[in-house]
Amino acid sequence: MTARHSGVRDVIAYNWPQYATGLATALAAATVAGRLPPTLRRLARVGSAAAVTLLGTATAASWYVYDYSDLYTYDWLAELLPATPSSYVVVSTGLDEVSAPLAERWPTARHTAVDLYDPALTDEGSVRRARRRVKPPVHAVPGRPEELPLPSGGADAVLLVFAAHELRRERDREQLFTECVRLLRPGGTLLLAEHLRDIPNKAVFGPGAWHFLPRAEWLRLAAYAGLRPTAERRIAHLVTAFAFTKGQV
Repeated sequence: MTARHSGVRDVIAYNWPQYATGLATALAAATVAGRLPPTLRRLARVGSAAAVTLLGTATAASWYVYDYSDLYTYDWLAELLPATPSSYVVVSTGLDEVSAPLAERWPTARHTAVDLYDPALTDEGSVRRARRRVKPPVHAVPGRPEELPLPSGGADAVLLVFAAHELRRERDREQLFTECVRLLRPGGTLLLAEHLRDIPNKAVFGPGAWHFLPRAEWLRLAAYAGLRPTAERRIAHLVTAFAFTKGQV
């Protein structure tokens, strides 16, 4: 059975208010342009065109990353985790599309899913809408950034895939990274995959890229938790996957 993952249609469904706002803005600017003085008319038309262009580039980028690229094959994991883990943990913040495909990829590995969803911590409407459409795995256990309810030192890998940026408070992210390190055995790997707040993502997602965090923040969090970066890979030009390793005792 092929594991389900979000494509561009789901991205639009999760983020439809932003799409509606963008289209309404473009339509309103185009409608009033003809009634404005020449200078304002040009500005209104430019604004309308910019809104439509941004929606188009964001949609095209989402299709390229989530429907066309090799992101959801997870073949890129081989570069970051050369050895198949015997045990691993998937941490999500409302939408877990990782557990099912990894269970197929690593059928003999022991795995656990931790669900951090809490409207007080992850207040994005897109996460609430995604959660209504995709339920968490039945085996997922609830957790909090400061308390992942699993034993210390038992995991070869912990995976945070499009999850950690949903924690908007710096302290929550620091606590999460600290807890992930606690779960790892010495030499274990924290794998993080995220869009970054960088030039390529700003170019295609516009203001939406400010929902992502810069590369420097992820490196800071790894250092804060005592991890060292050991590998990094770009996926579909717009997603960056990091491998951070826990030191040996």
